Amino acid sequence: MELLEQYIREKGVVKEGNVLKVDSFLNHQMDVHLFSEMGREWKRLFADAPINKILTIEASGIGIACIAAQMFEVPVVFAKKAQSINIDGEVYASKVESFTHKRVYDVIVSKKFLSPEDHILVIDDFLANGCAVNGLIDIIEASGATLEGVGIAVEKGFQEGGKLLRERGVRLESLAIVDAMDAKTGELTFRH
Repeated sequence: MELLEQYIREKGVVKEGNVLKVDSFLNHQMDVHLFSEMGREWKRLFADAPINKILTIEASGIGIACIAAQMFEVPVVFAKKAQSINIDGEVYASKVESFTHKRVYDVIVSKKFLSPEDHILVIDDFLANGCAVNGLIDIIEASGATLEGVGIAVEKGFQEGGKLLRERGVRLESLAIVDAMDAKTGELTFRH
């Protein structure tokens, strides 16, 4: 998606350790116009899928998922990273390692929000090693729901997450795939 690549080139910052900071428009301050365009693109890409829910993980996936859900006219369910006193009843749970935060989270979704009748589109801001997406897929499988696909804003194509998901047969639609980043020069190479 050219618009997203333009934002990344103009406003993204490449840091040591394969970190791409996009907090000025994607995952801290949010550019809602960009999110709308991303949502329209996912709607176009998944137009043939009978999606009735979008699933994401807190926190930075929520904004993107909500705007995308407007295009699909479906609700958003988000996996929480900690047990909360206001979640009642049983939950689906999975362990997820965060690339950015270098820690493992227990993520949970209340069983009342996912069922075998659901057709799920997973939406998230980044795909690096695929831990978050795989955790969400585990939850979808445990619920008996159908995974229709995964929509990612920015995939780090030089890390293994996207490759492994595609090899697993997951329908993956990443709007921008970064194949290389140079922290010294700030240069980015996108896959087309």
